[in-house]
Amino acid sequence: MTATESSIAIARTAAKAAAEKIAQDIVAMDVSERLALADVFLIASAPSERQVNAIVDGIEEELAKQDLRPVRREGRSGGRWVLLDYADVVIHVQHEEDRVFYALERLWKDCPVVDLQLGDDSSAKAAAVSDSE
Repeated sequence: MTATESSIAIARTAAKAAAEKIAQDIVAMDVSERLALADVFLIASAPSERQVNAIVDGIEEELAKQDLRPVRREGRSGGRWVLLDYADVVIHVQHEEDRVFYALERLWKDCPVVDLQLGDDSSAKAAAVSDSE
């Protein structure tokens, strides 16, 4: 089983919104074969709590334009690691220190990377970092 086209489209929209808010190391992984609860994990990071929250706001605003709302949201008050659960797509926006500490890419390194079509090498950089660890 692979991620659905609709899940990939949601991840791409969220990634573009995150990139507009200067998110760092944006990467998406197809977790559909390993996890029954979601198709795609999208991970992005920022150097400050304020920027983490700005990225989250940008993602939520952009997806709301498509009538998409998260079924669950965790971590907003702390601004260190915010999780937005859109059912088939789970979005993690982390402070860069937390991203290094928790290393989600390493946990899911066997999952295929989704091409986010951002026009830069954010996904490739994140994948290379996770491979080298």
